[in-house]
Amino acid sequence: MPFLDLAGRVREVRERIDAAARRGGHGQTVTLVAVTKAHGPEALQAAWDVGLRDVGENRVQEALDKMDALRLPFRWHLIGHLQRNKVKHLTRFHLLHALDRASLADSVSALGASAGRTFDVLVQVNVAGEETKGGHSLESLPAEADRLATLSGIAVRGVMTMAPFEAGEAALRRVFQGARSARDVLLAAGHTEARELSMGMSGDYEIAVEEGATYVRLGTTLFGARTA
Repeated sequence: MPFLDLAGRVREVRERIDAAARRGGHGQTVTLVAVTKAHGPEALQAAWDVGLRDVGENRVQEALDKMDALRLPFRWHLIGHLQRNKVKHLTRFHLLHALDRASLADSVSALGASAGRTFDVLVQVNVAGEETKGGHSLESLPAEADRLATLSGIAVRGVMTMAPFEAGEAALRRVFQGARSARDVLLAAGHTEARELSMGMSGDYEIAVEEGATYVRLGTTLFGARTA
């Protein structure tokens, strides 16, 4: 049976998260999102069996295939870039982590309006200014935060960010602190439920939690190296 050591890995991760939260002193509750990208349905079954209930996927179609294959009632998180022609599939997700541009916000809000509901979203911010990553800059965020407040089909729940790959601790902390500042911008613009911080992956999640993360997105740490 695959992933026989998953229970032990989850237990260790949760212990590390709890310790990091105590060190950071922000008093937050941290949700562990298990990222099963490039792993098959057996990874999902193993996750369910050890009590994980939040699952993250980068690609819409991969997520839909897994949803239909197992039909387990996970809370599904879409954590990757979303093309506007696939916005319609958000009806099957719990939370969109990567609201990274104004045109996507408009499309998501329009879907919400037509469906008579709102979609929970996190605003992606590109704190480090990396050209290879999407998201709003800290400088452009205040204007977009005001604009988002006029869109009735979305509910802004907080911020998502990604730190540069192989960044040192000081750089990581600057990025995660920048995300906290971005959350403050959203709150000041009237997004009163924008309390979440989705930041931290397998290589940096403990520092992210110390800096206030409420969601950490872990794949390799839980399931091992990906095959694609």
